[in-house]
Amino acid sequence: MTVPTNLGALIARDAHDADALAIIGLDDGFNERRYTFAELDALADAVAHTLAAQYTRGERIAVLAANSPDYVATTLGIMRAGLVAVPVNYKFPRALIADVIADSGARLVFTDPQRFADAPVSLPRVVFDGEQDADGAQGFASFIVEAKARSQTFEPIVPHEKEAALFLYTSGSTGRPKGVVLSHASHLWVVETRLKAQPLDGERVLIAAPLYHMNALALVFLALAARATTVLMPAFNARNYIRAIDTYRCTWLTSVPPMISMMMQERELLARTDLSSVRYVRMGSAPVSGALLARTHALLPNAKVINAYGTTEGGPVVFGQHLAGLPTPPLAIGAAHPQVELRLVDTNGELAGEGELEMRSAGLMNGYHNRPDLAPPITPDGFYRTGDVFRRDENGFYTFIGRRDDMFVSGGENIFPGDVEKMLERHPSIQQASVIPVDDAIKGTKPVAFVVLKPGAQLSAEAVKAFALEHAPAYQHPRQVWFVDAFPLASTNKIDRAVLKREAAKRLTDDGHREKA
Repeated sequence: MTVPTNLGALIARDAHDADALAIIGLDDGFNERRYTFAELDALADAVAHTLAAQYTRGERIAVLAANSPDYVATTLGIMRAGLVAVPVNYKFPRALIADVIADSGARLVFTDPQRFADAPVSLPRVVFDGEQDADGAQGFASFIVEAKARSQTFEPIVPHEKEAALFLYTSGSTGRPKGVVLSHASHLWVVETRLKAQPLDGERVLIAAPLYHMNALALVFLALAARATTVLMPAFNARNYIRAIDTYRCTWLTSVPPMISMMMQERELLARTDLSSVRYVRMGSAPVSGALLARTHALLPNAKVINAYGTTEGGPVVFGQHLAGLPTPPLAIGAAHPQVELRLVDTNGELAGEGELEMRSAGLMNGYHNRPDLAPPITPDGFYRTGDVFRRDENGFYTFIGRRDDMFVSGGENIFPGDVEKMLERHPSIQQASVIPVDDAIKGTKPVAFVVLKPGAQLSAEAVKAFALEHAPAYQHPRQVWFVDAFPLASTNKIDRAVLKREAAKRLTDDGHREKA
């Protein structure tokens, strides 16, 4: 791969296979649109030409839309023109969408018909698949029509050192969303480093996670650079996800654990579907349990499951294979990547075998946009403090314990929900568990659990508590257990713990009222 200097120029123009298939874009009805690398490249150039004629280098352009080939081409075009792409989480409430776009300083919003009403009316809007040409809105086709007719290649702007390519906003689960400033250089390094570790040529990648999230966006960039074909869904739908694997013989899946769990609920469809093409499953954004790992291997017997880790601020290159060739333990994420420096720091600020992960690499963010109120999470010697707690074993393998922010204290004991969840998910009837704290007059807080059972399984709350008491310290056992069919998901397809906390409080209140009655 010849590494470009502009992140928007990942499609190699001197490749011999310009007519190879770059993207198969699916809509909600499973209808497809196909783009070759040459066609996608030309579309990105048309966007870049049009934007460069209207906006000044460094200005921000927002994208508020579901996944689509137009979304990908637009993001590439924005960056080629020397502008900054701002993918926006469309699952945010409308007021928060407006706040994020205002915070970014975006001058224009690309959107789609379903999210058009959520785009601020104070800004000009370009609508994918739309015919609007009034009230400050313009259809995407008419926006680029002149540039597309000229069919001129666009010479991407050569960015200066650390020039911003993207603002990716955090989910806001722990406060106001933060705009993470990512440079061209940092994410070109990510692409180059990942390709050296595992070339993707010949793979067919399925992406259903949202492109406003690092997990999906970084993989799209990687697939384009590798000349792999991407099957792109607008959003995750378990049935369509399964259909896409079978129909397009997908070989590489990127997912988060709840997505795989939802797939497994579709037993009838799975029984008549061929998933044998899948060779890799990259699980990211949330830890995978032993039980889910085992069931994934059973569902996809030809696939290697990669238990991955990354952050918006630090990128997806953190861990890798052991340099001595030792096999990665089942629930570990890996050893330190050879081009990344890692250390664990305990609550006393000392280096330790268990503690908060700090990392230093060429993939780190520039900082947070427009947040002078926040102390940068970068140490004086250049390490990013992730907020994630890991344990390192004697062979140098790292295992995720939990978010530092998720940890709670019960009766003087530190409890990481992830530790308790992994223990519960070893039960043969439990598919997935989520443990959260609730207030307690004596302990301060205490753990409770929501549990999803495996299909056809039956289990009592008392049996879950007994299993916990048998397999973990008594202070970790959930004082209440509630069974649910599925977990609420946040906008990144992770379990939404905030919703579960509210639900737990409601259930405890309702139980208290019933007892009094």
